[in-house]
Amino acid sequence: MELSEYQRLSRRTATYPKDSWLGYPALGLAGEAGEVADHAKKAIRDDGGTVTEQRREAMGKELGDVLWYLAQMATELGLDLDVIAQENLEKLLSRQRRGVLSGSGDER
Repeated sequence: MELSEYQRLSRRTATYPKDSWLGYPALGLAGEAGEVADHAKKAIRDDGGTVTEQRREAMGKELGDVLWYLAQMATELGLDLDVIAQENLEKLLSRQRRGVLSGSGDER
């Protein structure tokens, strides 16, 4: 499945207040990403850094939720996930070629 197809199809399930067109998906994205991070933390704390099959499956479901909120946010902003993915990959490959993958700041 292409990202843009997922974006289009997932829109059918987007039900949230229209006056929260930006805030709702932004807060949802942050919350779901936090749940992924929480699973990673618990794998470190409780499982000695091992990701159990149960935790891996749970993280996969949370990553799906992250993807859903990301798709809604992109749609609300009039952006296409295929374009976002392509431009991000081009940026990272450029940094790799120039030897500046490490560091901080978008303009490196």
